[in-house]
Amino acid sequence: MTVNGVQRVDRVITRGDFTLDGQSFTVDNNVWLVGDDRTVIIIDAAHDPAVIEAAVDGRKVSLIVATHGHNDHINAAAELSDRVRAPIALHPDDTELWSHIYPERPADQPLRDGQAIPIAGGTLRVLHTPGHSPGGICLFGELGGDPVLFSGDTLFRGGPGATGRSFSDFPTILSSIRGKLLTLPSETIVHTGHGDDTTIGEEAVDYDDWVRRGH
Repeated sequence: MTVNGVQRVDRVITRGDFTLDGQSFTVDNNVWLVGDDRTVIIIDAAHDPAVIEAAVDGRKVSLIVATHGHNDHINAAAELSDRVRAPIALHPDDTELWSHIYPERPADQPLRDGQAIPIAGGTLRVLHTPGHSPGGICLFGELGGDPVLFSGDTLFRGGPGATGRSFSDFPTILSSIRGKLLTLPSETIVHTGHGDDTTIGEEAVDYDDWVRRGH
């Protein structure tokens, strides 16, 4: 997607395995490239570093952001970092999950709630949204004047991210969504970690149903 001919949001879909608690599932991941024709950040380096590098298309990568430490969102991060010579940023509360995949290589930079990440023509703000994992984050900003959220696995079309596995908690993710995401403009476009886009307004109407369902 080209925004005003300057800022760009490119989606790359990669496929691989999500593994946790002794189980493994094949999943498609959204990898987001945010920038312009010269510089870019990468959100969630999943599965295939060569495919992601090809989408970068020679641009300078300033940062690789992990929205959380599950293997399917970071398993291409180290090799991609070496290929494009960019640091990897992760919220420190997901260090244990990260170390399951990279026991000998820590992330390069910590992410903190409220941090501003520079992008071409603006910034994205880090929102710490634990629940799916302790260090889960989203990124919020304006692209071409429109509010946009990169939600990782915190919020999807149809509800919150899964909380039935280790390191996750349903009341916590509800609190994160209510306090950090549903306060955003209703027209905010949500670019998710898996599947289709949605908006904050579309998801807000179902919040009470999620609470009643209890999962």
